[in-house]
Amino acid sequence: MPIFIDRRLNPKDKSLGNRQRFLRRAREELKRNIRDHVRTGRIAELDREHAVPMPRKGTSEPTFSGAKDSGRRQHILPGNRSFSPGDLIPKPSGGGTGPSGPGTTESEDDFRFVLSREEVLDLFFEDLELPDLVKLSLKQILSFKPRRAGFTASGAPTNINVGRTMRNSHGRRIALKRPKQEELDAVARQLAELESKPPNGAARDRIAALRKDLERLERRRRRIAYVDPVDIRFNRFDPQPVPNASAVMFCLMDVSGSMGEREKDLAKRFFVLLHLFLTRRYDRTEIVFIRHTHEAQEVDEHTFFYHTQSGGTVVSTALEEMHRIIEQRYPVAEWNIYAAQASDGDNFATDSERCIELLDRRLMHLCQYFAYVEIIDERESHIFGSTENGTSLWRAYSAIDEKWPNFQMRRIAAPADIYPVFRELFARQPALRKSA
Repeated sequence: MPIFIDRRLNPKDKSLGNRQRFLRRAREELKRNIRDHVRTGRIAELDREHAVPMPRKGTSEPTFSGAKDSGRRQHILPGNRSFSPGDLIPKPSGGGTGPSGPGTTESEDDFRFVLSREEVLDLFFEDLELPDLVKLSLKQILSFKPRRAGFTASGAPTNINVGRTMRNSHGRRIALKRPKQEELDAVARQLAELESKPPNGAARDRIAALRKDLERLERRRRRIAYVDPVDIRFNRFDPQPVPNASAVMFCLMDVSGSMGEREKDLAKRFFVLLHLFLTRRYDRTEIVFIRHTHEAQEVDEHTFFYHTQSGGTVVSTALEEMHRIIEQRYPVAEWNIYAAQASDGDNFATDSERCIELLDRRLMHLCQYFAYVEIIDERESHIFGSTENGTSLWRAYSAIDEKWPNFQMRRIAAPADIYPVFRELFARQPALRKSA
């Protein structure tokens, strides 16, 4: 029986199938390691490669052996580079020390598996989604718009691409050596000059040769067209499906004086995670950033995360700005509207009632989902277990939470709380969603 031992190296990029199989085998362990890393590290580091430590147990390669009741003892070890059939394997040296004692025997530590950025984000966000993304049946209705898709040899006359057609014509004329008009004019001038002089024997022969050349050039010019049908190219347009309904996420962040550096850092971490989630999972989702103190304004992404503005606290200004932007740019019939708000709960004394009015009478009718995250002091988190012990804004929002099933509110006290709270708010089948 012949025995084959394959010791060839894997060609470049040929181990993708093995990599995918390993990812399926170790999926839960990889997800757990990534979540633990995000809880203790910086959420911004999620958007890059990760070296994930993997325990040796459960990751060893499979081995094959003969039937034990056959009387033969043969083993096939994948990846063998040192031995061939019939070789004797030396006994390990180092004495009989136990696994925890000192010795000289070789062992294997846990290895580190490097995940690409795409693999990290896929594992991290695979079971999350925006709740109630489909509004009525709009997502199922597609419109089409034409998109340039190169050239074609047939089409409507209005779609002729003149530049590509003339380029093909010029190349064909060069390849077939079609005479130019300048060549014909030069032969005609020479013929006219000779015919104007008194004829002799040599001139007659030259005139006859020039007439034959002129006739040959004209005949070749007639046969080879300047623009042939084979040269013509038309612009090609393919219909591109465009969903009629898209999604927009409003990010509202309190940057007033009551929000210290710790509170702002936790709020920004939450929004960084939300931003990564939206850009990774959805292609047609717009993000609107709104910062507020005693007044609110729409800002760009850089200003939202890095600007150092501060001031008083009037939360209703952010809700009013959100409502204004919706009316101007996002028709409710065409857009799925979402909002995420982060604040420390402090608010102007009489403004919380104004927030309830804006949410109850305007925004909650327009929003598919509204998530409120309150940043609390880690040392006082144990006393914020009920509505009565909450801040003024938390108590006000509790009335909205009880009335509207598409409103959710959570508290964050430490960096380790961000990801669990995020999963509660955006899980694919959130257990805490209320029935209407």
